[in-house]
Parts: sequence; C-alpha cells; structure tokens
Amino acid sequence: MSADKSLVASLQALWDIPPPGPQNLWSSREFVALKELLTKRYRSGKSTFGLEASIGNALRSLGLPCSTPHLLSQTKPDMDKVATALAYEFQRTTTRRRYFCPLDMADELPSFQFGNARMGRFAATELEVLFNASRLERCYPGIRLDAQRLSKFHWMVVEEDISVRDESGNRQFSWLDFPFGKDLGEIVPHSGRFPAAVERALFFLLLAPWEDWAEMAEMAEVDWRSFRLPWIYTLDDDLCAFPPPPPPPERLSWESYFHQVDHDEWEESERPMGLRTWATAEDVRQALEARWAPLQAVSTQASELFSTPVEHFLVRAFLSDGIDEVMAHLIMIEAAFGAEADHRRKLRLTGDNHDESPTRRVAARLSAAIVQPGAAKEYLDLYDMRCTYVHGRSESRIISTQQRVLARRLAREAANALVGLAQAQQSRDIVLFDLLNRGVANLPPKP
Repeated sequence: MSADKSLVASLQALWDIPPPGPQNLWSSREFVALKELLTKRYRSGKSTFGLEASIGNALRSLGLPCSTPHLLSQTKPDMDKVATALAYEFQRTTTRRRYFCPLDMADELPSFQFGNARMGRFAATELEVLFNASRLERCYPGIRLDAQRLSKFHWMVVEEDISVRDESGNRQFSWLDFPFGKDLGEIVPHSGRFPAAVERALFFLLLAPWEDWAEMAEMAEVDWRSFRLPWIYTLDDDLCAFPPPPPPPERLSWESYFHQVDHDEWEESERPMGLRTWATAEDVRQALEARWAPLQAVSTQASELFSTPVEHFLVRAFLSDGIDEVMAHLIMIEAAFGAEADHRRKLRLTGDNHDESPTRRVAARLSAAIVQPGAAKEYLDLYDMRCTYVHGRSESRIISTQQRVLARRLAREAANALVGLAQAQQSRDIVLFDLLNRGVANLPPKP
C-alpha cells in the first residue's frame, strides 16, 4: 500500500531541515504543517493535550535528522516507509509492551516458551532486535545498548498488548488517569511489585522445585532461588511514547575471573556471578513442561481456589529476604487452605464437626492436599516458630536454613496442589471441607 503523498511531502520538508534544527521544533512551520495534517487525517481535527510530544517522540524514533544530530552518518530513509510507519502509529488501537526480566545469577536454564513469555539466553544480535537498539540510540545520545554484555545473562521476556488511549495525544499520560479526589496514600491490597503479566509468569516458574536443585548438604548456606530478579525493563513498541534509557549491565551481578594465557601469565576479566545448582538445563525444562500443561488447563484468575492471594504471596516470598521471605511462604499456605469458617463456626458446612483450631485445620488440609502426612506437623512447627518471632518470646529466634527451605517447599507444593485441585472446578468450600476430612488424621496430638 502506497503512503499518503501529502504526508510524505510534509515529512520530507521536516527531513530537509539541517541539524541541529530550530530552537523550538514544535513551533516551526514544517512541524505545525505536519501536526495539522495528522490532526485532520486521524484525529477528526482535534488537537489534544500532548499531541506535539507524541509527534516529536515518533519523529525522533524514526530518525528525524534535526532531532538526532548526534548520529552524523545516518542513511537517508525511504520516506514512503517513514510515512507509513507514522500513519500506522496514529491508527493503531493497541501497542505491544515488552518486559525484560534479567534472571540474574542463574546457572543453567533452558530456552522455554510459555504463554506470552519466554526464557533463555539471547545472542547480542537478538537482544538488539528485541530492545530496538537503533531506536534507543536515536533517543539517547551517548548511550548505547551493551547487548554483548547483557547477552551473557539469562532473561525472561514477557509481552502483552496495551490499549491505546483516544482521549489524549500523549500516550504516556492521560488526564483521565489523574487521581482527582482520590486518596493518594491508599494501599491496594496484593498489588505486586512488578506488572501483573510479569508476576503471573514468575508464579509459574516458582512452581518448579528450585529448592531441591539448590540444596546441598555440605553447604553452610543455601539460596533456594537459583536466580534473582532485581529489576525489569519495560519497553513499548509505541513510537509516540519516549522509551526509558537502555539498562546498564553493571546493574547485574558480576565477579572477577582469572584465566591463564601462558604458563606464568594470568589475565583478569569478569563473568556473571552464578548460584550453582546440580540441575541441568534439561532437568529444568522437563520440570517446567510438566507444570505448564496443568496450569494451562485452569485459569488461576477465574478459579475459586486462587481467589485468595496465593499467587501474590508465593511471588512476594521470592522477592523478599530474611524473615519476610519465610512469613510470605507461611501466609501463602494460609491463603491457600484457610477459611473464614475456621474462625466462625456458624459458617461451617454441615458435617464439619472437627474441634480443631484454625491453624491445625490449615495444617490438616495442607497434608491432605500434598499427600504428605508429616507435612501437618512440619507446618505447625513452622507456625510456632513464626509466633516466636511475632510475639517476641525470650527464646532464640534464629531461623535455620532447613526451616527456611522447608517453608519454601511446603508453599511450592501447596501451590502445585491447588493447580491440580482446580481441574475439578469445585467450589472452594467443598474442596477445603474434603481436604479437612482427609487430613485431620495427620494432625499430631494436641499439646
């Protein structure tokens, strides 16, 4: 399809402006003419707030010479293609948002695609395409994407489509988003640290037995995670939105490395720091494949069994350290198998005559769900340890590596059990009642 000739001519006039261009590009005759043309063609003649910024961002992303004077040797573009790209930006209804999640300190991971996410190690040339390195170079003079060093790490890349707002010319801001009359200090329960699409993908990865792969008897300390997610980089393919600066590799974990280049000569370099595990990439791939099919079969967003913040606290534990990590795992188990009826007898189903405390009822359900009778006592012991911390008893409150890893393991197995139980599509009350009936025999004697 040929580009609009009027649009091509208007863009050509802008491209003919020699660098560094006018002091105020937006007020120039060429820019005003382009703005009027775009307003008439695609915005019903309405010039909305932020339209100049959106056009300016798009022109810079497309390589307008007077907006990118730091690039002295630019190839003259095909103006038909430039016009087609700009017209597309003003007609599209969705943009593609891409979240780059560095799996810092990862050892061996496979290439694996799941839903709208994929993980693996990408070559420098692949990262340049994914990050749209040429666009970033146009937008950030003197800053280049160091794809070569970033390619030494494993990544999880998550994508989602975002609706384009019609009420504002600036797609990064809308007056409708401004919280007039809103309590600016309010807390939204279970709001994640990262976007929901990223946390859903991370929840799936956390269903794998990382703690088993990381745990070694001879280690004084163990980090069950096998990788860290210190930050994410968000990039839209929307040319009208200004991209964030490319992420520096220095924000990831490196260590010094010495290698011998001659019999008496050593050379120092650096390499990514890793959390060593005994699992191979194939071990990880098989574990993820086994868990992806069941998770695909259920929608955790629609299932009653995930109506409580199970996903939130499993991810929160991964992103936390110390006592916060252990507490989040225990809260996740309580969210999975606790019920309001545990505290209010009047709400219990007919036939629920078990005279047990709310904590023991959670322990019973957990042991039945993961089919491990001993898990009831393990959970109760961990809960007692939690109470020791919360209520400030005088005895020692040191949390051992074994307790830390056990809390993670029970939480992970509980989450996997919920995925399996959700296949039956029964109500949460019925599922919890059945688990209690089957698990109450696993409870240790009351003290």
